Amino acid sequence: MVQPAAWDHPEPLAVDSAPRPEYGTGSLADLLPTLAAGMGVPGMTAAITELTPADRVCVFLIDGLGWEQLRAHPQEAPFMTSLLATSRGGTGRPLTAGYPATTATSLASVGTGLPPGAHGLPGYTVRNPDTGELMNQLRWHPWTPPAAWQPYPTVFELAARVGVHVAQVTSPAFQNTPLTKVALSGGTFHGRLTGEERMDLAAVQLAAGERSLVYTYYAELDGAGHRYGLASDTWVGQLMYVDRLVQRLAEQLPPRSALYVTADHGMVDVPFGEQHRIDFDEDWELRAGVALLGGEGRARHVYAVPGAENDVLTCWREVLGEQFWVASREEAIAAGWFGPHIDERVHPRIGDVVAAARDDVLLIASEREPKESSMVGNHGSMTPAEQLVPLLEVRS
Repeated sequence: MVQPAAWDHPEPLAVDSAPRPEYGTGSLADLLPTLAAGMGVPGMTAAITELTPADRVCVFLIDGLGWEQLRAHPQEAPFMTSLLATSRGGTGRPLTAGYPATTATSLASVGTGLPPGAHGLPGYTVRNPDTGELMNQLRWHPWTPPAAWQPYPTVFELAARVGVHVAQVTSPAFQNTPLTKVALSGGTFHGRLTGEERMDLAAVQLAAGERSLVYTYYAELDGAGHRYGLASDTWVGQLMYVDRLVQRLAEQLPPRSALYVTADHGMVDVPFGEQHRIDFDEDWELRAGVALLGGEGRARHVYAVPGAENDVLTCWREVLGEQFWVASREEAIAAGWFGPHIDERVHPRIGDVVAAARDDVLLIASEREPKESSMVGNHGSMTPAEQLVPLLEVRS
């Protein structure tokens, strides 16, 4: 695991002191390859060594449920809290989401079994080198051919090719989205509106094969956090509900099954006010030399006007260096933020400057991003509240 000292250093930190995700040993990108290796899928590596193989595996991904948030609410999430204790036979450990800790990036890491530097979705919005435009990789706008943007097969596809029964059970709205195609395709898709329907059908799909790999997903906890914050009754109510969903699925597992509960990122509430929300659109120093502002408030990709890269890096370090880890593209790559290897096609998608929030601060853009700038709960960076996600296990 990442050493605590790397998270809690009291002074402004150098780039290489930012807590690098545990690619290759304990990141989200390592989960499905480990599970598929246990089912005999060729080419898969069991990087998370403590997981015991199972013939039937279900991954339940809860959007926005961080390890720290779960541990802070034992009374509201009693079933999942019980799985934190290894005495019940579960893993009860955190994984690192990968950088940035955001939905599009993490879902691609889960589905492909690759870090962001390989699968090529390294942020909420990134520059498309072919067009020069910012591309929103969650909403897939402007349109970009999915297979060209992310050409690798998913672990689901590889498992289905060798006879594993593969199914995704999630909202019908996600069936034909480009993000689903590049990150989660393979096997059969089953759209169900309610959480209860998804849990029941996931259990049925697990029992449908001698070897089964099932993925199911719940998004509303994340939405509650963004809109109302982690301290809100709405967020707590969603946590209570999702805890019941996990228990409902766990109690229906067919024989020889393992259920793994995880998430794509955690979340932090960022207070409103100038000292916590720095407005790019109102700060001439930060705007100087910047052609495009990508990423999101706690994980920015900054694309400089050609020739201004060094000046932008210097300025951003001077203005934000005590609150953000601020790196050049090459520094962030060398520090392993996006994984041990960066594909050639992915390299120019990463910002000339990369800024990751260290404190309870947000770099908003009130005019360009009014909706995102008004969110209470946020994520993206490498603090433990955002980066650490649970890996909980139930076996039958």
